[in-house]
Amino acid sequence: MTWDVRMRNNMFRRLPVEQATGRLYGGRHRLRVVYRTRDLIVLGLGVMIGSGIFKISGEQAATTAGPSVIISFLIAGGVCLLAALSYAELSSIVPVAGSAYSFSYVAFGEIWAWVVGWALVLELLLAASVVARAWSLYATQALADFAVPVPSWLAGVIGQEKGFDLFAFGILVLLITMLATGSRLSLRSLWFMVMAKLIVIGLVVATGLKFFHAGNLTPFVPPEQPAPDGATTVLDALLGAVTGSKPGVFGIWGIFAAAPAIAFAYIGFDLIATASEETDDAPRKVPRGMLTSLAIAVVLYVAVAVAMVGMVSTDRLDPAKPLLATAFGLVGADSMGKIIDIGAVLALTTVILVVLISLTRVVFSMSRDGLLPRPIAVMSRYRVPSRATLVAGGAAVVMSQTINVLTLEQMVVIGTLFAFLFVSAAVLALRRDRPDLHRPFRVPAAPVTAAATILATGWLMLNLKVQTWGYFAVWMAAGIVIYLGYGRRKSQMKLLLDAPPPDRPVAAPMDAPPPGVAPFDGSFAGPPQGGGFPAPAPGQYGAGSRPNVPAPESPYPTGRYSVGRRPSGRGPGEPYERAPYRPAEGYEREARAQGGPGRGRYARDDAAEQPDDPYALDPGVPGPFASGPHPGDRYSAGQFGSNPYEGGRYGTGHHARDPYDQEPHEDGEHEEPPYPGGRHRR
Repeated sequence: MTWDVRMRNNMFRRLPVEQATGRLYGGRHRLRVVYRTRDLIVLGLGVMIGSGIFKISGEQAATTAGPSVIISFLIAGGVCLLAALSYAELSSIVPVAGSAYSFSYVAFGEIWAWVVGWALVLELLLAASVVARAWSLYATQALADFAVPVPSWLAGVIGQEKGFDLFAFGILVLLITMLATGSRLSLRSLWFMVMAKLIVIGLVVATGLKFFHAGNLTPFVPPEQPAPDGATTVLDALLGAVTGSKPGVFGIWGIFAAAPAIAFAYIGFDLIATASEETDDAPRKVPRGMLTSLAIAVVLYVAVAVAMVGMVSTDRLDPAKPLLATAFGLVGADSMGKIIDIGAVLALTTVILVVLISLTRVVFSMSRDGLLPRPIAVMSRYRVPSRATLVAGGAAVVMSQTINVLTLEQMVVIGTLFAFLFVSAAVLALRRDRPDLHRPFRVPAAPVTAAATILATGWLMLNLKVQTWGYFAVWMAAGIVIYLGYGRRKSQMKLLLDAPPPDRPVAAPMDAPPPGVAPFDGSFAGPPQGGGFPAPAPGQYGAGSRPNVPAPESPYPTGRYSVGRRPSGRGPGEPYERAPYRPAEGYEREARAQGGPGRGRYARDDAAEQPDDPYALDPGVPGPFASGPHPGDRYSAGQFGSNPYEGGRYGTGHHARDPYDQEPHEDGEHEEPPYPGGRHRR
């Protein structure tokens, strides 16, 4: 079996970086540029700062870590920062919409790319569904806090943790419609909502610090307690099997056990990488936006955690209630509860919006590569991947309404951490295999940093529940079946490798015309007949060099001027030199008077030096280009007043445009042809 055959059938075939960066895809598969650095920062803050900032610090402090939850936030933030460095380097190398999926395709091969992409689909689908449900709960709570009456028929279908929920359904449909129609309102709305929730967070931190009391931080690390049933992590199970110990919360282990749940709050910096194709100067701006937004998010989360545990002792918190609002109520700042409601609704709206954008881009990228149905990747008239948006968004709507997604939050975390592992390993793989790649951003001390990221990410994954790992295994097994049944056969990489090689050589500059074509000997057939210009002798220009001469199939099928490869698609070309036309001295004045080579932008005083017009016709030549019966033909000489192109595109009042010539440059000038002959001859 040859190497080519092995590659076609190999699930580990890699996507070349040059193709991953967009050279493989046509115009209808490209995303428009809409983001700047500050937009990317807002995008990251929009997804990282959600309801978790108002909820997760109190929840983890009350149930898992106590006041030491502050350390848990720093641990989770440190791990995410390490992963962000790897994402930043790979985004500067492969700035495409697929994010970790595309990075894995380049570094490890197709099967691993599919595995990572499938994990990203799980993460983003569940995230959109979970956050939509949480949005409904907070919106219902806000209506109650502001004493807004709710009709009895509506009360049973809003704020539901499972089953049909009108609010969750409505917010998803609204945002999906905005994205599918390419509305600029989505980016403007994102800016407004992010700025509004940052103001709310500032008020929360400032008010909480007013009631800060250092005594509420003691004991900083509460004594270890047995963990409640159903909360066994993989690490607990492993330690129990080896040492016989039982899982616990609080204490030192509680600090690390809280970190994976907190990592859920930081998830989102990696989603900035999915906006790479829509960012100007993405190799530099995407890493900058990613790291800046993550640093801001870590500072804000830690500030809220300090304010939270400093206001009220964790012993007084009830995990079944909105913890931050409850804490403000215990210190007499009840009005902050309403502000938190507004901030939470705005925050969750931005999270859903950014998650849907990222989900759409991952599905778009996988479809573009053929691992999902390729028609999904077609761009709509709105210049956005509307089909991918509708398919991915529709799946999120169905999932949010049929599954109790609020019990599956850790599935979002494990999908993200799984991608972190591959991205960190991809940095090492590409440093080894492709050291020649230009890296606008480089991970400092890459081997050590990437290895530390892999170990830290693995530690966080071991602190997830055993049940979460079981669900994740089922999801990945289903993904492998889909890949083997569809993606492996429909992969664009496989189709490209299966394509037969060209039967004939690629066009190249030639020293002589092809066999069977008479070379130009510098002579003409005879004097002009009835005025105009002399007729070329048979074979003088070679078959196919005049429009009325049938053109044989080009022996150079892939050249720029080969048959069927003209940018305008109007006819055959000639990869070999044209013969120059030099009018006889006796006909110079007549040629000038008739709009021949003596006129136009390339005219000179000496008519003998003028470039020829290879399509200026001899009236004595019969056929569709003859001057007699077809005086108005588009290629007829300028002496015929009935020429509809007189002075126009093909007229002689300007430089006559050869319809088989190249397309003009953007500045309107004609490109110099690759052959020295013809009317562009110097």
